[in-house]
Amino acid sequence: MKILILGAGGVGGYFGARLIQAGADVTYLLREQRHQKIQTEGLTIETPKETFNIQPKSVTRDQLKPEYDLIVLAPKAFDFEDALDSLAGASATGVFLPFLNGLNHIQQLDDKFGRDRVMGGVAQIAATISGTGAVKQLTDLHTLTVGHRSPAHEQLARDFFALCENAGFDRLYSENIEQSLWDKWVYLATLAGMTTLCRGNVGKIAATPWGQETMTNFYGETCAIAAANGFPTKESAQSKSLALLTKVGSAFAASMLRDLVQGNMTEHEHILGQMIQRGVQHGINCPLLKAAHTHLVVEQNKD
Repeated sequence: MKILILGAGGVGGYFGARLIQAGADVTYLLREQRHQKIQTEGLTIETPKETFNIQPKSVTRDQLKPEYDLIVLAPKAFDFEDALDSLAGASATGVFLPFLNGLNHIQQLDDKFGRDRVMGGVAQIAATISGTGAVKQLTDLHTLTVGHRSPAHEQLARDFFALCENAGFDRLYSENIEQSLWDKWVYLATLAGMTTLCRGNVGKIAATPWGQETMTNFYGETCAIAAANGFPTKESAQSKSLALLTKVGSAFAASMLRDLVQGNMTEHEHILGQMIQRGVQHGINCPLLKAAHTHLVVEQNKD
């Protein structure tokens, strides 16, 4: 299986490097500067337990050919359109495996390439690019969930899952990957919305008089929207998520908070805005979601 991974950031860089270590045929699609740096210095991965360097194959957009079985997309959601443009030379064949936040990108890929060529995937990792260009894993969390959305690519999805077996990260195969995508979204929207609105991590929020209650209410809004769209969150998943979202002493926060504090662009439209739209379409009132979204729009529009 020939795999093309767009970008070598926190998601693509880390999981791609682990797959290369396991013997997978992986090529990175990179911008020219990143391509030159990695070809010269390799790609360094820093984890809480080890640091290692690999010498991966990489190409730039003008070197692409339609020779890949699987095309992994892991850009920031606001870079999605540019990502598709950069793949023009490789997208005539192959199945897409997107790891993006929100869900609108799935419909866009379906519309452009057909459902038979679009798998589903969830990447769970806290990682960033360090000042030296290394991929820095911030916690021990590193899980990929994948699944087929059409019988046409089910075998490829299962083959990729098998390829991940010895790659050194946790893996799950979802027989209902669209439910898994919604489960992640309701959790992430709550985490991102609350930690950015309060400008603090889960532990700091939980330690306030009304923090746990507000977090629970926020999660209730996102779950209600998922249910209205045909993807109700199971009680077991709700209990697990709420335990993490209301844990006293937890240092956990969404990467969106880090982006906000550092003055970077955020994915608020894709994680919060799209969720609100899907709620409004079904007549669901979601004041906490709207407050968090409004706060981020104001912050992003500052001069």
